[in-house]
Amino acid sequence: MNGRVVLVTGAARGIGRAQALRFAQEGADVVAVDLCGPVGTVVTPPASPEDLEVTAKLVRDTGRRIVTAQVDVRDGTALADAVTAAAGELGGLDFVCATAGITSSGAALELDTQTWQTMLDVNLTGVWQTCKAAAPHLIERGGGAMILTSSIAGLRGLVGVAHYTAAKHGVVGLMRSLAKELAPHRVRVNSVHPTNVDTDMIQNDMVRRAFRPDLEHPTREEFAAAAVTMNMLPIPWIEPVDVANAALFLASDEARYITAVALPVDAGSVSR
Repeated sequence: MNGRVVLVTGAARGIGRAQALRFAQEGADVVAVDLCGPVGTVVTPPASPEDLEVTAKLVRDTGRRIVTAQVDVRDGTALADAVTAAAGELGGLDFVCATAGITSSGAALELDTQTWQTMLDVNLTGVWQTCKAAAPHLIERGGGAMILTSSIAGLRGLVGVAHYTAAKHGVVGLMRSLAKELAPHRVRVNSVHPTNVDTDMIQNDMVRRAFRPDLEHPTREEFAAAAVTMNMLPIPWIEPVDVANAALFLASDEARYITAVALPVDAGSVSR
């Protein structure tokens, strides 16, 4: 990754932070974007500006450069401006990790319109906005790679999160279309599909109670005992670095002829 530059959305924590750090450890400079604030309809704790600064420090500690921006991926104009400015400062852009996302829950027939729309706006339209903002810079460099973070919910139906599942399935369709449209420019596009990942997006009462509705405040251990049933391998969840490693491979020269692929990083969950 020496001499390369990666854009990571949702970079303040979780998978996005892990991606920023792993790319930096392999020599890339980083453009780190995150809203760093709440999203309506979402009850899980949001990332903060301080979280994004932690990511920046971790990257700088590797000796690499980083440009941060607090931007909402739903705002295409602001996102494009931030990406263009950062690419100018760092000398270009080679890779994209479109990772920013939210979670909420509700039965499909009980979701209100705003909850449905916000989910699609962030988890699908936000990914499209990210790719749209970055693509001209990758084309200018003569090629590159985009890795779109989907979910096992992009490959199978999940109960209680129809809006999330629809958005993550949409990411797969977007990935496949972009792979075809950008192939003449030597830009590869793939998606990664994690099972549960040990981040703040699952380690909260809302998600824990979905797995253990018999308990008012399930502990981490009680949640783990239920979550392990989702996976083929006997683990309750994977770590952010596992997803980051998959993204790093898909961006690397070792994956130079891999495009339009939906790669599960799921401990066998999809095949279970």
